[in-house]
Formats: sequence, C-alpha cells, structure tokens
Amino acid sequence: MIRLRLPAHLRTLAQVDGEVRLHVEGPATQRSVLDALEARYPVLRGTIRDRVTLQRRAFVRFFACEQDLSHESPDVPLPHEVATGVEPFLVVGAMAGG
Repeated sequence: MIRLRLPAHLRTLAQVDGEVRLHVEGPATQRSVLDALEARYPVLRGTIRDRVTLQRRAFVRFFACEQDLSHESPDVPLPHEVATGVEPFLVVGAMAGG
C-alpha cells in the first residue's frame, strides 16, 4: 500500500482528507503511483502531469524519504520505505516568484 500526500487544493478537488492510500500493481514508481491515483480520482488527471505527455507539471515536485525525486525518471523504483508504506510519497506545489 502506497501512502500519498497531496497539497490541500488537490485534496479539495479530489474530495479527500489526509493521506491517500493506493494499491499499485507491479513495482512502485512515480508513473505507477500517479497512474493509480488518476484511475481512482479521475478529476486529478492533468493537474499533476500533462494529460498528453504525462510529464510532471513545472510547478509540481515529488519528494520521498527527504529526497527530491522530481527530476528522476518516472520509471525508476521508488525507495523501499515508500513502496512498503513506511514513508509517504509527497506531491508538493512548488513556489515561484520574486
């Protein structure tokens, strides 16, 4: 079971409170987790990844085990702690401005 934490605006959009728990078939990767999330909450399609290219949106970051995984390949296995549900996979809205 994968534990996933979403930013407040995406939790509101998906109408969920707290962490989302997902069952992922096969290896736990960014792609498989986000595929499972979008399958369960179709309203989130296009919010985290582009609908066509499936690439991460520019102002969205991924973290796990205190590591920024945003620029990792979406098919690289997530850390064991995330895959086993010990640690959450975090989707974070990045800040920008000047």
